[in-house]
Amino acid sequence: MLSLEYIRNNKEVVLKAAKNKNREVDLDKILSLDDKRREFIQKIQILREERNKAGKTKPTPQIIERGKKIKEELKRIEDELAKIKTQLDSLISYVPNVPLPEVPVGKDASGNKEIKKWGNLPKFDFQIKSHIELGGNLDIIDLERGVKVSGFRGYFLKNQGALLHFALLFYVFTKLIKKGYTPIIAPAVVKRLTLFGTAQFPWSEQEAYILNDDDAFLAGTAEQPVTSLYANEILSEKDLPKKFVAFSPCFRKEAGAYGKDTKGLYRLHEFWKIEQVIIAKNDVEEAKKLHEELQKNCEEILKDLKLPYRVLLMCTGDMGEPQVKKYDTETWMPSRKAYGETMSNSIMGDFQTRRLKIKYRKKDGSTEYCFSLNNTALASPRILIAILENFQQKDGSVEIPEVLHSLIGAKKIDVKK
Repeated sequence: MLSLEYIRNNKEVVLKAAKNKNREVDLDKILSLDDKRREFIQKIQILREERNKAGKTKPTPQIIERGKKIKEELKRIEDELAKIKTQLDSLISYVPNVPLPEVPVGKDASGNKEIKKWGNLPKFDFQIKSHIELGGNLDIIDLERGVKVSGFRGYFLKNQGALLHFALLFYVFTKLIKKGYTPIIAPAVVKRLTLFGTAQFPWSEQEAYILNDDDAFLAGTAEQPVTSLYANEILSEKDLPKKFVAFSPCFRKEAGAYGKDTKGLYRLHEFWKIEQVIIAKNDVEEAKKLHEELQKNCEEILKDLKLPYRVLLMCTGDMGEPQVKKYDTETWMPSRKAYGETMSNSIMGDFQTRRLKIKYRKKDGSTEYCFSLNNTALASPRILIAILENFQQKDGSVEIPEVLHSLIGAKKIDVKK
């Protein structure tokens, strides 16, 4: 979240950022409550000083009576301060982050800027099939029984479909470990602190699955638990940046996607991800370099798989509330006749770490909030759409990307006879 000091000193900038992100905020109310908060804190301090001073003198009836009144006054003001703080915290939690200057202003996805394309789109001399048809014919995807067993958006991956899924996840996981990223398996059950801290809450609370426990939710991405790893801790500057490659199951209600991508593997309630997460110093220029590193990593993966893709610089209205800069990488999906999002790469600044209270101690002994960044390395089974559809053959078979041959033990998936 943004600090009160930043909001007070940059009111117009924050208002403009909220407007460009299609969010309404009441900064006047926030600042008015903050004024009252400061006033009450000052009153409390004065009363406590008076009480402490009186405690050092010989008690008299007048001092005893005044002591009772101070106690009553302190309780009244402290109760009021607690109410103000609760209200203030709630209002601030809805103030979005301020984008970097290079981020294009736009209302929605139409304002995103394409900055790169790679790969040649496949040309077919036959009637192509969708991944749904291919999955059924090859007996590697079963959507009908998935819905029967799991409900809407349910699925089974079978046979070489299951092998392909695991091979992809393992390949990407080990690739990033070789680049120096710390491997980590993240918990799927998280607390409210985690989802609020990473700014999933309050904006997207309707997307989260709530468990029977009073404070237990299913994580929507490994970004959430891994970014929260150092909550309420002070790290050492010499240990930054900390780079993680995280594996986790992911769960999303997709409440805001009613009627979208209702068939197939594109939009699911349950899937698996390899996520890149970085905790870094509070330095914008360093963050930009790390952002490009994360982007290079995910593009290398798509190049390894020989999948055509494009990169978008997301505009203000389509980038999300906590981000200061975001790239989306989209992979070509022939049946859609379009690119589909497969990776999202974000600089969060100190927005998440301020909520999570993650700081680092500098060489001079002072402390500062860290920066956080994250980028999808791979999400499966969505990536299977691109692989099956781009590498389909006239006879109905599908070639397997070369980098996965040794992991799967085959070069292609043949039609079941």
